[in-house]
Amino acid sequence: MSKNLFDEFEAVTSKAWKQKIQVDLKGADYNETLIWRTNEGIDVKPFYHSDEFETLPEISQTSATGWKVCQFFEVKDATKGNKLAKDAIYRGAESLIFQIANDTIVIEDLLDGIDLKKIRVFLKCGFLSDSVIKKTFEFASGNITILTDIIANLSKSGNWFKSLTEDHKELEGIIKSTNQLTVDLDLYQNSGAKIIQQLAYALAHANEYLNHFEGILDTSAKKAFEVTFLVSIGNNYFFEIAKLRALRNLWSILAREYGINEECTIIASPSRRNKTIYDYNVNMLRTTTECMSAIIGGANVIYNLPYDNLYHESNEFGNRIARNQLLVLKNESYLDKVNNPADGAYYIETLTDQLSKKALDLFKDIEKNGGFLSQLKEGTIQRKIKESASKEQDDFESGKLVLLGTNKHPNPEDKMKSNIEKNPFLKKESRKTLIEPIIEKRLSEQLEIRRLNEE
Repeated sequence: MSKNLFDEFEAVTSKAWKQKIQVDLKGADYNETLIWRTNEGIDVKPFYHSDEFETLPEISQTSATGWKVCQFFEVKDATKGNKLAKDAIYRGAESLIFQIANDTIVIEDLLDGIDLKKIRVFLKCGFLSDSVIKKTFEFASGNITILTDIIANLSKSGNWFKSLTEDHKELEGIIKSTNQLTVDLDLYQNSGAKIIQQLAYALAHANEYLNHFEGILDTSAKKAFEVTFLVSIGNNYFFEIAKLRALRNLWSILAREYGINEECTIIASPSRRNKTIYDYNVNMLRTTTECMSAIIGGANVIYNLPYDNLYHESNEFGNRIARNQLLVLKNESYLDKVNNPADGAYYIETLTDQLSKKALDLFKDIEKNGGFLSQLKEGTIQRKIKESASKEQDDFESGKLVLLGTNKHPNPEDKMKSNIEKNPFLKKESRKTLIEPIIEKRLSEQLEIRRLNEE
C-alpha cells in the first residue's frame, strides 16, 4: 500500500497561518489591511480553515446536475408566443416561462404542441383568476407550475389585484387546485435590498402565506406541496452562491414548522440593477458570472437576460445569445457534472451560515413587530430597502462600487441615443395606492441620462 503524500507534512493551523501573514505584513495592521467589511455586516477574512468549524458542514441537498436552461417570454399573442417557444426548445431550451399580461390570451393555444412532460413550463400571470388557472392546470394535466404571488403584486404596484379579501380568496382557490405557492423576491434585489434583507423578506413573505392558508391543506397535500422562489442574482459572486444555499436552509426551517414539504424550486435570473445601456456588451460578462453563481448555488431553473434587454424590444439575436450563454455553461463548461459543487468550501460554507443566521434574526424581528404585511403597510420595509439602496448608490457615485464601462473606464465615443427602442429608465406615474410601492431602479440611470443629454 502506497504512503499518503500528505502524511509527510505537518498540519498547519489557522493560528499559524495568521502569524505568518502578520510577519509578511511588516507591521501593517492585519484587520485594517486584509479584512473586507461588507455592507451586509459580514467581515470577510483573507483565508478560512477547517479548525474554525466545531463540526464540519452537512452535505447540502442541491443538485447542480439537474438545472434547466430556461427561456423567458412576455406573451402578447398566443400563436406568436407558441411559435417562439417551440423554436427556443429546438435550439436548446429545457424550460419555459410565459409572462401573460391579461386573461385574453388563450393559454391552450400558447401551450399547443409543447410536450409538458419533457419541458417544464411556468406560467406567470399579470392578472388574478382562480377559474382561469384551474382550467389551465386541468388542461396541462398538472404538468405546469403557476407563478402567482399576490404579495409581490402589492409590493410592486402598491395595490392588490382586487382587494385583500378577494386576492386571498382567489389565491386560496389556486392553491387548492394546484398545491403550489410562489414567493417572488426579484423585486427586493432589483430595488437595492441587501442580501440579508432579501432572505429575511422572502421568509417573512412566505410565512404570511403559510400562516394564512395553514388550514386548507391535508397531510398528503402538505407532503407534496410545491413552493417556488423567484430570485434575482447580483454580481457579488460568492455571496450570491451563499444566498441561494441560505435560502434553501431557511425555507427548510420554516417549512418544518408547518409540517410541509421542505424541498423548494428556485428560479434564478441575473439582476437588472447593475445592467447598463452604455458599453452594453459588458452586460454579457455580468450575466455570465451571475448565472454561474446561480448554478453553483443550486438553482433549479435559470433564465438569462439578453444583453440588450434594457433598450431593445425582444429580438431573436438577443434571446439567442442569452440562451447560448447558458448552453455554453452547461454543455461546454461542464457546470452540470457535479452535484453540490460549493460543499466543503470553507469560505462559502461560512458565508452561508452567517447569512442564514443574520436573515433569521431579521425575520424574527419582522414577526415580532407585526409581520411582513404589517410592515409593508407601515412603510418599514420600503424605508429599509431605500436606506440600503441609497448606500449602494453612494458607493456607485463615489466609484467604490464599479460598473466597468460606466463609472470606470467609460468609452466617450459610445453613442446610444439613436439605438434606444424602449425607455430604459424608471417611469414615474401618479396614481392612488394603498401602500408605498417598492421601486426597482438601476444604479447607472442618472449617469446614463446625463450622457444621453450630452450626445
